[in-house]
Amino acid sequence: MGYLSRRVYQDRLTRIHRELEDAELAALVVLTPENFLYVSGYFLDVQPWERPVAAIVPRDAEPFLVMHELSTNHVRYATEHRSMWIPEVYFYAEHTRLQHRTYLTPQWPQMVADLLRRKGIRRGRLGVDATGGPIGGVPSLLPGVELVSAAAFLRAMREVKDEEELELIRQGGEFSDWGQARYREHLAPGRPLAEIDTLVAHEMAREAVRRWPDYKVEIRVAGLTGPNSACPHGISGNYGQVVERGHGIVNIVIPRLNGYVCENERTFFVGAPSREQAAAFQAAFEAQEAASAAFVVGATMADADAAAQRVFERHGYGDRIVHRTGHGIGLAGHEYPDDIAFNVRPLVENEVFSCEPGIYLYGVGGFRHDDTVIVKRGRPEITTKFPRDLESQTVSGGA
Repeated sequence: MGYLSRRVYQDRLTRIHRELEDAELAALVVLTPENFLYVSGYFLDVQPWERPVAAIVPRDAEPFLVMHELSTNHVRYATEHRSMWIPEVYFYAEHTRLQHRTYLTPQWPQMVADLLRRKGIRRGRLGVDATGGPIGGVPSLLPGVELVSAAAFLRAMREVKDEEELELIRQGGEFSDWGQARYREHLAPGRPLAEIDTLVAHEMAREAVRRWPDYKVEIRVAGLTGPNSACPHGISGNYGQVVERGHGIVNIVIPRLNGYVCENERTFFVGAPSREQAAAFQAAFEAQEAASAAFVVGATMADADAAAQRVFERHGYGDRIVHRTGHGIGLAGHEYPDDIAFNVRPLVENEVFSCEPGIYLYGVGGFRHDDTVIVKRGRPEITTKFPRDLESQTVSGGA
């Protein structure tokens, strides 16, 4: 089915138990969506700020989940399809009903405290990945318990990927290349960009059903055209923006396969670019090539950012750099490390990063390519291979 195997879970559980021992923690309490998926295999179907959840891994007892009863059928489905690793689940409710007694949402801290007691945890330190919200009420109900942050530990675990995780990211890379090819086919003057984005997402959805009928697939396709592409994260209006001859288009094609994200961004031109556009494109192309090559074991994260910066400065665009070269990627589109521009920690094999140096000329457009890169020894593995050169990125401008 493409979901991660029990072997991956056992490896994670072993590492968590080792950390609990080393840090003298009584249990790990996971409260946030991506970390919940990471330790349980369960795709959370509720927002924890609204309906809190917890995946609790005691040091000396079996793991268990605290979930809202809205998820009852979701849990049953996941259990039957063997995509959920932790079978022990306790539900709370939003409504008082006479036919059975259960905890209600306001009683969530009491429920967690009672379950911890039942598991033999009446005192000690609990490692939590978030300290806000209802979990803060547990120590007052278990006076011997102290909450301490375990966010950094989970972050470090997620940074280096297992081979099964990497395979999903590779599949996402190849699939995103397929989507970029469809995007190029649809580019033409006079077409609303929203129409192109939607058509490509539709075609990718249809292709995903053909390739992976049992996968959980999420697809995001979006672009900016002409001068609007100088706004890296989009604009607040102009939904009806139309592709025009001479426009540059910066797009993103981001599939998420069974939880794992792959980023693929390109800069297209409809019709021959102007001299100014071509010069900026070439600088971004060379910067991305230089940065990608730096994602190797032994280099630092800052080396990749510095490689891109040197290229932009050489081309005279040093003052147009407004963001880092990339960020960690995995269960979330943006993961740690996020401080790549000044982090001098050596890169570790099988970390995964976006590589997306860009420059933005107001009134002209943006110029950025983004590949998903796996850190390797000697030579990085680039999972997204759709062409980046100017000729490949230029489509006919029509009459």
